[in-house]
Amino acid sequence: MPLGQADGIWGEKVADWADGRLGVHRLVRERARRAFPDHWSFLLGEICLYSFVILVVTGVYLAFYFHPSMNEVQYNGSYAPLRGRMMSEAFASTLHISFDVRGGLLIRQAHHWAALIFVASILAHMTRVFFTGAFRKPREVNWLFGFLLLVLAMFAGLTGYDLPDDLLSGTGLAVVNGTILSIPVVGTYLSMFLFGGEFPGHDLVARFNTIHVLLIPALMVGLLTAHLALMLYYGHTQYPGRGRTNGNVVGVPAKVRAVKSAGYFLLVTGGVFVIAAVAQINPVWQYGPYLADQVSAGSQPDWYMGVADGLLRVMPGWEVNFWGHTLVLDNLIPLTVGVGFFLALGVYPFIESWVTRDRREQNLLDRPRNRPVRTALGVAWLSFYAVALIGAGNDIIAVRFHVAVESVTWAVRIGLFVVPVVAYSVTKQWALGLQRGDRDKVLHGRETGIIKRMPDGEFVEVHEPLGQEQLHLLTQHEQYRPIDPGTTNGTANPNAVLRLARHLRVRLSEGLYGEGAQIAKPTAQEYQSKKPPPKEVNR
Repeated sequence: MPLGQADGIWGEKVADWADGRLGVHRLVRERARRAFPDHWSFLLGEICLYSFVILVVTGVYLAFYFHPSMNEVQYNGSYAPLRGRMMSEAFASTLHISFDVRGGLLIRQAHHWAALIFVASILAHMTRVFFTGAFRKPREVNWLFGFLLLVLAMFAGLTGYDLPDDLLSGTGLAVVNGTILSIPVVGTYLSMFLFGGEFPGHDLVARFNTIHVLLIPALMVGLLTAHLALMLYYGHTQYPGRGRTNGNVVGVPAKVRAVKSAGYFLLVTGGVFVIAAVAQINPVWQYGPYLADQVSAGSQPDWYMGVADGLLRVMPGWEVNFWGHTLVLDNLIPLTVGVGFFLALGVYPFIESWVTRDRREQNLLDRPRNRPVRTALGVAWLSFYAVALIGAGNDIIAVRFHVAVESVTWAVRIGLFVVPVVAYSVTKQWALGLQRGDRDKVLHGRETGIIKRMPDGEFVEVHEPLGQEQLHLLTQHEQYRPIDPGTTNGTANPNAVLRLARHLRVRLSEGLYGEGAQIAKPTAQEYQSKKPPPKEVNR
């Protein structure tokens, strides 16, 4: 028997043995027959995955040259302005990577840019999921995975940002230490545990390196794997349209999707490295090594930590003496608000599910206009984030625009309360206006721009009836009704806590789906009894 044929037989036997015990071939064959919806917004999640791959690859490269130690050494590298200075091994190795390792600066900057894009893509992806209702049953757990991934990404960025041990990262770390110390009772112990003694300690870089390189990436890999596994198990959500129902998927075959995803990966990778090659980021050699008695001017955190830094900067310097202890409210309140701000994002799907009492699986996405209150809440959340981010740059804004920093601070303080309310109101009314427009289109048809003169002299615009596909798109969504408050009356439930919970559910239901929260879509009877649009006369 020829050697090649014998190898082929043995290969088939090995494949059959593996498939009989692992079911790999059967599983791949079943998944290959599935259709995947195709929409540009789904690329946001893929950018998140691809930027994470870039982070892992570039991070492994940097780990070969980085020395996570705070032991002092004398720098004798290529960067002349710092030659002969005493600095930590971490900072010296960062300079070595930037100036002496071939391609080191490009990899460093690609790693940093990929981290920024990673967090941005997670937030953008979660925003898309939120506005379209893709978090509904059975995908609540996947929403939690995405939320936890966002939190881990922020902490990964924070720990990685502090590894070079430069003056800018040290300044930010001093702010972090002050926030930790403001936590009542346990703040001092947490600081001592994190830094291995009094700030800044001697083990900080080594501890942060372990967290940044091992702990957080391992958790992220687990969350991403679970997220993708659940997505494959439950299937992908899809936008409403012709032939699309809650029980089917209209899209491209798996092979086509795989080829497009590979192309997206190459585009994202190329984009990150182009940005890294032309846009400088985090030039630590300009800041110098960290010294506890110095602070870098104009220090700014990465954008994703801007909300925390902005809240700290605009908070008044309040302190309260309580039982012989000082409560540093100017740190404690921003910390509490920041935690609550993100927790509200994480628990919202469960609140909406509790209010609607909808236990059905939802595979069709919502149009944001059809959920005005949810959309308005999401925009309000983003506007609060944006205002806090502006507060994080109050000093830079004051210098660039030649205004007093106190004026910028007060503008941000007022904006944190006013802007989300205005954004909520405007977005809600905008969505309601779009719903009214959809209702008019269904009942009266599409405006053609053609003006016709009637026999009695009246001028009217000719409307064209909508096609079945457009009618389905504008009327396929389900509108929830608020819970009847009468069901909570009486003494059937004597438990005061449960009565309060049911009362809260009724109020939330009224706010989400009650009067003024949505425009009723046309019923079949209204559509059938509508006045037919005037026909265009023959000329």
